[in-house]
Amino acid sequence: MTLADDSHRERDAARQHGESLARFLRQHPPFDRLPEAELQFLLRQARLVFHAAGSTLLHPDGGPVQQFFVVQQGRVQGLRRGRAGEPPRVQFEIGVGECFPLAALLGERATRTEHVALEDSFCLVWSRDDFARLVRESEPFREFALGGVSGLLAEVGRQLQQRVAGQLGSDFSMAQAVGDLLSRQPVQAGPELPLAEAVALMDREQVSSIVIVDAARRPVGIFTLRDLRRRLAGEGWQPEAPLSAWMTPGPVHLERDVPVFQAALMMAEHGITHIVVCHHGRLQGVLAERDLFQLQRLNLVALTRGIRHATSLGQLRESRAALARLVDQLLARGASAEQITQLVARLNDQLVQRVMTLAGNDLGAPDRPVTWLCFGSEAREEQTLHTDQDNGLWFDARDDEAAAVRARLLPWAGEVNRRLDALGLDWCWGGIMAGQPACCLSRREWRQRFFDLVREPAPARLLEAVIFLDLRAVQGDVEGVEALRLDVLDWIGGSDIFRRLLTEQALRRRPPLGHFRDFRLSRGGDHPNTFDLKLEALTPLIDAVRVLALGHGVTAVSTTARLRRLAADGVLRQVDADAYEEACQHLQLLRLQLHQEQQRGGGALGNRIDPDRLNPLDRRILRECLRQVQRLQQDIATRVGL
Repeated sequence: MTLADDSHRERDAARQHGESLARFLRQHPPFDRLPEAELQFLLRQARLVFHAAGSTLLHPDGGPVQQFFVVQQGRVQGLRRGRAGEPPRVQFEIGVGECFPLAALLGERATRTEHVALEDSFCLVWSRDDFARLVRESEPFREFALGGVSGLLAEVGRQLQQRVAGQLGSDFSMAQAVGDLLSRQPVQAGPELPLAEAVALMDREQVSSIVIVDAARRPVGIFTLRDLRRRLAGEGWQPEAPLSAWMTPGPVHLERDVPVFQAALMMAEHGITHIVVCHHGRLQGVLAERDLFQLQRLNLVALTRGIRHATSLGQLRESRAALARLVDQLLARGASAEQITQLVARLNDQLVQRVMTLAGNDLGAPDRPVTWLCFGSEAREEQTLHTDQDNGLWFDARDDEAAAVRARLLPWAGEVNRRLDALGLDWCWGGIMAGQPACCLSRREWRQRFFDLVREPAPARLLEAVIFLDLRAVQGDVEGVEALRLDVLDWIGGSDIFRRLLTEQALRRRPPLGHFRDFRLSRGGDHPNTFDLKLEALTPLIDAVRVLALGHGVTAVSTTARLRRLAADGVLRQVDADAYEEACQHLQLLRLQLHQEQQRGGGALGNRIDPDRLNPLDRRILRECLRQVQRLQQDIATRVGL
């Protein structure tokens, strides 16, 4: 039998199963987005090819790739050969519904990995010309082929947004520009306008705010009806007073092309209901809280005010519940995982600040200024709803009085920790909490502790070092804490031993990719057939990015900011940094989804996920994200010779 006979037989097999293959393709991206005519073209041109276990489909020595594959049944491994005598390394695994080799076909080159059938498999196969025609003529297919992992993640984002929006309703995207929400010309006035005339103008225009501008239409202040009500009781009605005496100077403002999410974040952070929108510094309009949330069931600014004015733990619990609903609504409006975790961290900061005040009211406030430190995910602003406490307390004291000051502060700090635990910010069983003597230190003691961690590294202390290296101040001496953090980075830059040990620690935890199954899962215990999204997937990625950043003098704290800086400095290729960032964001998105489902079901929040419960697309993306973690670890190991 000739090759031509084989080809005809394989094409006939595809046609005989045309209807079932059409259903199969419609279940997997990008084929689920193709118009019917393009799908039918693929079915006409397809061959259904059998590959026995162990057989090679593609080889680096085979020249430019001539075929495009989709796994219809079975699994294919990507192997990279090492030096002579070394066994090949598994680079990736391709499962049902996945296509390959996109990069080699687009680059018109040979594949860099050997593709071997891991078990008896069937693949749908098309010629290179068929692939090129589809890239040329099909926009959905072209977006997918050129986008790679980005295309897959974009598809996940679209499906998630549609799913959540279907439950909640969605009136706009949190990613669109604030300028798009401006519905009218702003009401403006000069600073000398009398108060009575200003109020009359606001009544006539049916607005709740007026922007005070200079001769060049640059905003110098804002006056709202809320300002008027607040001051009338204490100062009385002053109809002739100039508006400049009653306005809030230096209003919070944004340029018109800033995303809606940033406006919402600023409203929450500053506790304001209006934001001035500018274009090149000149007044363009005013965005009111109701413009952002007119169709939502939750008011973001009201949530922040509820936290700031709470007088009991019960009220703060209501705010935490409202935060869970807010996460749902932000997902429906297209907010990214980075934006949502940043907002959760900012609101948790406010929660900590309010608990500090309430504990001080009950037990007596500290007798001197103190700074509340946060470490880990809160410091990186990468928090989800399920989080534990990693915090500390910093105070100023002479060496001879530090112990006595600590003894006075510990009862108050411990009470803050207990109340935060009662609000769902879990107790840190590793003892990294302000209410523990080891984390309630003077400025000088903190400095010495960090110095000792770097200069006298030991494997047993590396976990502590990893937690402490992501650091910021929630309240207090922000500049002093940042100065210490930068000093610590300098010390690390001068310690090869510390960086080496930290790198070894970061590479010790491998992502849960299986050799014989898609994922390596727990076999028993309370959560069989699951893995921990945070500890086994996100943490290895975050740790790997951290050690790479520390080794190249990157001072950023968040994982995404570190990756962007590493790409800008040429340490990582932009395409690689983008892939790692997308993997990080998708893993966070999966955690957010998981926590929201657990919250709605009334169960305890956790990070363990059962991949078998995911739809095929989510499962496929999860596997691809873990491959990116694995790839980053391999890159770092090669760099340092591990």
